[in-house]
Amino acid sequence: MAIWRTLGSTTHHHAIAPGVVLRGDGAWQEALPKIAALTKRPLLLGRSSATAGLREQLRTDLQAQGLVVTTAELVHDCCERDLQRLSHHLATQGCDAVVAAGGGKVLDAGKLLAHRHGLACITVPTSAATCAGWTALANLYTPEGAFEGDVALDRCPDLLVFDHNLVRQAPTRTLASGIADAMAKWYEASVSSGASSDGMVQQAVQMARVLRDQLLLESRKAMAEPGGAAWVRVAEACGLTAGLIGGIGGARCRTVAAHAVHNGLTQLQASHGRLHGEKVGFGILVQLRLEEVIGSNQLAGQARRQLLPFFQELGLPVNLEDLGLSEASLQELQQVATFACRSGSDLHHLPFAVEPADLLAALVSSTTTSEVLRTSKQS
Repeated sequence: MAIWRTLGSTTHHHAIAPGVVLRGDGAWQEALPKIAALTKRPLLLGRSSATAGLREQLRTDLQAQGLVVTTAELVHDCCERDLQRLSHHLATQGCDAVVAAGGGKVLDAGKLLAHRHGLACITVPTSAATCAGWTALANLYTPEGAFEGDVALDRCPDLLVFDHNLVRQAPTRTLASGIADAMAKWYEASVSSGASSDGMVQQAVQMARVLRDQLLLESRKAMAEPGGAAWVRVAEACGLTAGLIGGIGGARCRTVAAHAVHNGLTQLQASHGRLHGEKVGFGILVQLRLEEVIGSNQLAGQARRQLLPFFQELGLPVNLEDLGLSEASLQELQQVATFACRSGSDLHHLPFAVEPADLLAALVSSTTTSEVLRTSKQS
């Protein structure tokens, strides 16, 4: 679903939602006739060896619908080298749609391939680690896994299949990552929206607040009881609602420092073992530290202290050591800060100037070892 709104000479383009969303137990089986209506020769895209058996079952199910299925895998993250190889594969096999089944990098690559070739796009998330299955946005990385930039797409996927049975098979860690990524919607959108008078932006920000509150209330139970009612609400909040908020809010509900910190951290090979949302969650703590120290916002300090034990309970990283960067050199951390503060970075949506030296200090001090220990004892 896309909306264009014109105010005088200003037009806002919102790619709000997939054409169709199927969610729940058995959503994949229900989706099969709909997929067959969209494509006759789909490319089934995946990546992880851990989900190879799952993808084989998806391929079998698609073939049972009479479809000619071509399979392919990402070798790297969503990067131009892979995309060019896959584009050639699409063309030589005569594929007329992309079915992307996997995590955020696979879903982004599938959306971008479909966008570039004008094909139908079906996303099938195999975890709730991100809302990439929903959005009209794709992140590009180098073959080594360093973030390069993002690409806005014309529309959201034609069909999103959020099958609880598939998502529930993912490691618990992926849900914790999705929780951190989804919570960033509030901490970033509430800043980037500023004093916007646009009703849709205001509504998106309030949705982000409600989303944060729900995650604070229900995430612990969701993590403890996979497949339970709380798990369903939290998983769908991460994989679906978070994407809806970005679609409604559009460019004024952007990422800010939390995602900029993620982007900077990806420049270091040592951080690549951590999931997207894990790095974003740490980025939230860093952003709140910047707001507290540079922006003189005491409420940001309170929010940071509230999040710290919550993240720890979920097993999310709250300091550089948790991220595997305890041995990172000063030069490497400066590289992170410089990239996050580069011209055009979303970090500059903060209402005050931030220099690399400021961010470096926040990276190191967003949660000190003594604070982590103190909060652990209190919780």
